Amino acid sequence: MKKKKTNRRKPRGLFDESFRQDKLEKQGDPLIKMKSIIDWEAFRPVIENSINEEAKGPGGRPPYDSILKFKMLIMQRLYNISDEQLEYQVNDRLSFMRFLDLTIADDVPDCNTIRYFRDKLTNKGVIEKLFEAFDEMLRTKGYIAQEGSIIDASFVEVPKQRNTRDENKQIKEGKKPEGWDDPDHKNKVPHKDTDARWTKKNNQSYYGYKDHVKVDSKSKLITKYKVTDASVHDSQTLNDLLDETDKGKTVHADSAYTGQNDILEEKEVLAEICEKGYRNKKLTEEQIGNNKTKSKIRSRVEHVFGYIENSMNGSFIKTIGIKRACGVIGLMNLTYNMRRFIYLHDARMAS
Repeated sequence: MKKKKTNRRKPRGLFDESFRQDKLEKQGDPLIKMKSIIDWEAFRPVIENSINEEAKGPGGRPPYDSILKFKMLIMQRLYNISDEQLEYQVNDRLSFMRFLDLTIADDVPDCNTIRYFRDKLTNKGVIEKLFEAFDEMLRTKGYIAQEGSIIDASFVEVPKQRNTRDENKQIKEGKKPEGWDDPDHKNKVPHKDTDARWTKKNNQSYYGYKDHVKVDSKSKLITKYKVTDASVHDSQTLNDLLDETDKGKTVHADSAYTGQNDILEEKEVLAEICEKGYRNKKLTEEQIGNNKTKSKIRSRVEHVFGYIENSMNGSFIKTIGIKRACGVIGLMNLTYNMRRFIYLHDARMAS
């Protein structure tokens, strides 16, 4: 009779955890470089000068470190996980604990603490400041070439709302649908996103928001962004994305941005906008050739959206309202820039 196989166990050693961490590092843990290469302490003044966190009442437990919570938010966007999953994974995974400088004996902020911290950063406009602070670090270190930009937009979807046709009509008119103030439905409104909108592109429907971005054409780093509901046309944010840094430089964009000559001239940029054909006025061979030349640079922005979609587990978020969507999308853009910075840093060190 064959003996049943059992897992071999050895006594726990003093350095077992360190050996396991080394094994994770050899397998390519992306959090290792994020922890060591990024200057996290540079974000502390931005956070702590904007929000004041104190212990709740005399003798209350002091608040968790602001950089610890900020790193948790970045990690959340890197893996696109919920607040509840973030709390669970930090408690469960060695790689997450190491990134946060936590041990098995340390307390971990719960999901409500993280949600409250993110809302506080959002309401105070701190996420935009954090994005700008990192942008300044990248410019100072010469990672943003500032030779030209690409502008484009991507959908960020949210859970679809189960509203009636009449309710959707009233929401679009800026009204609160009838019956939503009924005491029997008091828990309904907080779960209804009245800011998100439906739109259609290439015969496919989307519901949620748009992440309009300006990307440095050489480094593929996001230098500016604007969040709107999904129904806003790409070209309507052009004025918000262009600034003094674009003066005299090329700006590439697809044909959705045609017809914005007044803004382009006012900003004094060198526009490289793909031309658009119409039913009764098709593009000439020369125009088609010009579009191909322009698209060689313009298409680089697709790498940005592709990384967010594939390496950061997509751009689907579960928030209610445009204000919270702005906060989460801002963190998503910042997290992308951090990952891109690490790639550029490694390439610079290798050259």
